[in-house]
Parts: sequence; structure tokens; C-alpha cells
Amino acid sequence: MNPPRSRILGTGRFLPEQVRTNDQLARMVDTSDAWITERTGIKERRIAGDGTVTSDMAAAAGRAALEMAGVPASKLSMIIVGTVTPDVPMPATAVFVQQKLGAGAIPSFDVSAACAGFLYGLSIADQFIRSGQAEYVLVVGVELLSRVLDWSDRATCVLFGDGAGAVLLGPTRGDGDRPSGVLSTRLYSDGALADALVIPGGGTREPLDAEGLANKRNKVHMSGQEIFKVAVKNLTSATTDAMVAGGLDGADVDWVVAHQANLRILTQVASRLSVPLERFVLNIDRYGNTSSASIPIALDEAVRDGRVREGHNLIMCALGAGISWGGAAVRF
Repeated sequence: MNPPRSRILGTGRFLPEQVRTNDQLARMVDTSDAWITERTGIKERRIAGDGTVTSDMAAAAGRAALEMAGVPASKLSMIIVGTVTPDVPMPATAVFVQQKLGAGAIPSFDVSAACAGFLYGLSIADQFIRSGQAEYVLVVGVELLSRVLDWSDRATCVLFGDGAGAVLLGPTRGDGDRPSGVLSTRLYSDGALADALVIPGGGTREPLDAEGLANKRNKVHMSGQEIFKVAVKNLTSATTDAMVAGGLDGADVDWVVAHQANLRILTQVASRLSVPLERFVLNIDRYGNTSSASIPIALDEAVRDGRVREGHNLIMCALGAGISWGGAAVRF
């Protein structure tokens, strides 16, 4: 008997109600709707309310994925949460999600790979299911980035938004030449560029004090040009690697569900992959960069509106702080 593959059984998302448009940002910092749109493709983003914490959004997205799959939380084998904006430094946000969903005493942990966090979590879940050590694994990407942004820094505050997305993975045994499920994942990191996108204060390297808070060392700092230079190259190579490992080429790909970081980056990736931009699931204009949440949010939208259907070949790719990046090939 063939070993099980992991298959996406359900998807879900949560987005805060509050919308912050480019025009609203232009009243806060020296920017404009035209400037932001031209450079990023972003028109608006969602901002979580004061009473919302990261695990609230993650649990809501997870609950939606479980409901779509028809699987109760009591049947979960594991919860993996990709985030760099946890409820608290310790313990993991995943344990709060576990409690809010009513899951059992199952392994629940966080993955810190920034914008690539969801793909890292997907790959880990896939390995546990393939090995038979887990049956149903909930993978969540969630960020509450509005709490770690310097809203006077136009280089970063215009880019990011809050939200959560989730998938429920479970086992399936492939039939014939077109088995469903996760076909391949490829993950990479390059610590040489770790300081290009970083929250410098708050860890053991730079414990926060009054001076650090005054200098906003607890907020996101980014060298945008450095990230942009490597993003197109690394996303293209990781996606190509995942496609080849999954037995696909550009003509086989129905949809690319990419990290929504910058429309110019995605346009260049599409050109290098020879996959038209029309086959990319895009929502960056409405939500901005939600980091680890962006792929599962986009996937859930495309599943629920009927674009992504059973049997479709999907390519996922993301790059973020670390720098960490990766790609995955999935047959839905």
C-alpha cells in the first residue's frame, strides 16, 4: 500500500473589519495613494481592533477551515502556527489557539519564518502526515503587524496589514498518475541578510529599555531595496524547484498562490516562470502584506469563490525576514 499523502481538506480566513486606505495613511505620513499604488499595488489594508490578539484571528481562521472540512477540533493531531507577532513571547500562540478551538492535549507550536511561515508549517505538517505520526494537522498563518509598525515610517507602514488564514491537512492515498495532495515543498534561509528585515529590540541581543523604546527598536525595520533584489530571484528559483520536484511545468499550473508582498515582485516572477499574471491569485490591493497569513488568505478566497477547484495544480511561494523563502506544489 502506498504511504499517505497530505491533502488540503479545508481552508479558512479571518480579516479585521477596520479598513485603512492609502488616503488615510497620507494624512498620517508623507505619502499618497498614487505613490503607494505605483510602487506596491496596495490600495488598502485591514487593522485589528484594540481588543483583538493574534490567537483570536488564528482561531477564527482555523475554525472556518475545520468547518469546511467537516472535521471537529477534537480530531486534530497537531496545530502549527506561523507568526512573528505572537500573543506573548512565551508560550507559543498555538497553545492559545488550541484552547480557543477546544482541541485536545495535542502538540501545538509556533514557527517563526516571517512571510514564509505558512510554507514552513505546511512542509512540517506534510512530513508528519506522510510518516503516519499525525492524521489531521491545522496549519495557520497569522500576523497582527499593526502593533509592531512605526506609523511614522512610510517605508514600512504602507506595506503591512493584519489577518489570518488556515488550512486543514489530512491523509489521502493517491490514485493513478494524478495523486492529490502536497506534491513537494522546498524551503531555504540565508542569515547573511537577517538584518535587512528585522525587529531589532526585545530579544537577548538587544533587551528593550527606555532608550530602545524611544528609538522604536521594538518596531519593524527594513532595507527595502535589499529585500526586493533577492525576492524575485529566490521566489523564482524556489518555485521552479518545487514544480520540478512535483512533476509539473508551467503549462500544468492552474494557479499560483503567492505571498502578497509587492505587485511588482509578483509581475517579475510571473514573467520568469512563463506563467501569466492572470493565473496568480491576487488580493494585495485589498489587504497589503499580511506576512505568513497572505498565502492561506488568498487560497481561501480562491477556493470559496470557485476559482480553485478539485484537481487544480497550485504553486505556492513566499519570501520574508530571515531571509527565509520557499515553494510548494499542491494538487487541490
